[in-house]
Amino acid sequence: MQRCQACQFHANLIHQPLEPLHPTVASWPFDAWGLDVVGPLTKSSGGHLCILAATDYFSKWAEAVPLKEVKKENVTDFIRTTSFIATECLDIIADNGKPFAIA
Repeated sequence: MQRCQACQFHANLIHQPLEPLHPTVASWPFDAWGLDVVGPLTKSSGGHLCILAATDYFSKWAEAVPLKEVKKENVTDFIRTTSFIATECLDIIADNGKPFAIA
């Protein structure tokens, strides 16, 4: 059975109701950080495939580290070794992907 071109184009999309946006407010530097994984990318000469990026919501300061593989252990090590996040951060915001899930 044939359908119109617009129906064929949009038929396989998942349609979900829109959610209201909730702005993230940071009151001072290093109050809230956003974490995300970029990749997989083309393998670097060092064997890295992804980048773990952290951004301070107040100052927009960014920290990043290359990763050979994305695992919870790599994320927790990054948080522990990045002094701003480990000592002064009150809120870490992530997209609940596998590396950010609690075991």
